[in-house]
Amino acid sequence: MSGSSPTTVDEEGPVAAAAPPTRYVVRYGSQRHLGEFSLKSPEDLPRGTEIVVRSDRGVEWGVVLCAAGERSREVLGDKNRRGRILRRANEDDQRMRDEIRDREREAFGGCGQLVESHKLQMQLVDVEQLFGGERLVFYYLAEERIDFRELVKDLAKRYRTRIEMRQIGVRDEAKLLADYGDCGRPVCCNTHLHQMPPVSMKMAKIQKATLDPNKISGRCGRLKCCLRYEYETYAEAKKELPRSGTTVVTKRGQGRVVGVDLLSRTLVVSLEDARRVVMQESEIVTVVQNSRGRDGSSKRGGDKSKRDPS
Repeated sequence: MSGSSPTTVDEEGPVAAAAPPTRYVVRYGSQRHLGEFSLKSPEDLPRGTEIVVRSDRGVEWGVVLCAAGERSREVLGDKNRRGRILRRANEDDQRMRDEIRDREREAFGGCGQLVESHKLQMQLVDVEQLFGGERLVFYYLAEERIDFRELVKDLAKRYRTRIEMRQIGVRDEAKLLADYGDCGRPVCCNTHLHQMPPVSMKMAKIQKATLDPNKISGRCGRLKCCLRYEYETYAEAKKELPRSGTTVVTKRGQGRVVGVDLLSRTLVVSLEDARRVVMQESEIVTVVQNSRGRDGSSKRGGDKSKRDPS
């Protein structure tokens, strides 16, 4: 029947279909903010649907990622921004968006000229005009604090809208401008990361990645964010496996650990007959001598000297 809600049927009879969501996770803005946005009435919006939203900044262009729920709120945490979905983007909206991109390019060049005329020590990175025209946001890099009050006055006079100057770091610059990483995929900061936690050289060392800065640095010039993804797995394995130099009793005899592959959880053991054997963790019967930390305490949790030989 036309207008009726679709139903599904199982062994016990017809089951009413779930109602369309009224809240969605939306990505919006040049810096790809994430937030939970509500609809006035329930509607199915597939992933990738382009929409017009109202955020705390004004009317903006957005893209639907998924229906909002408890899990998405847990992931977004305290930084969960909220707003309202105004409508699906139509052809008029698409044309307006193209016009806005042209204005942004013009504003970038105009602001660059004003920066030079005011002799300001800053590098203009990008310009964002909100879809509703409420403001122009200029993103820039600078090593020191910049007094741009006169610049803002000139920009407001030229473009007749609210001007916002936002200083960013090199990682934010990559988030705005970068396209693809060395892996051949779009950079993480421009796709799924909604925050960028610190990454250390320790994370590269434990994964036995090359320490050549040119090969482990991302488009921003800093260590790649992906070095953090598996770090906890490697760190946990390092705590549980015998370290190099440890004397162990294996099912093939006694020997000394000379190599450890944390990811596959395998060990290279030099046996008493001078053979070097690659073996699984399960083949270690007893740890005879364990490496000690600087404080003298064992680096492995608990007493592992009494392994079950079975």
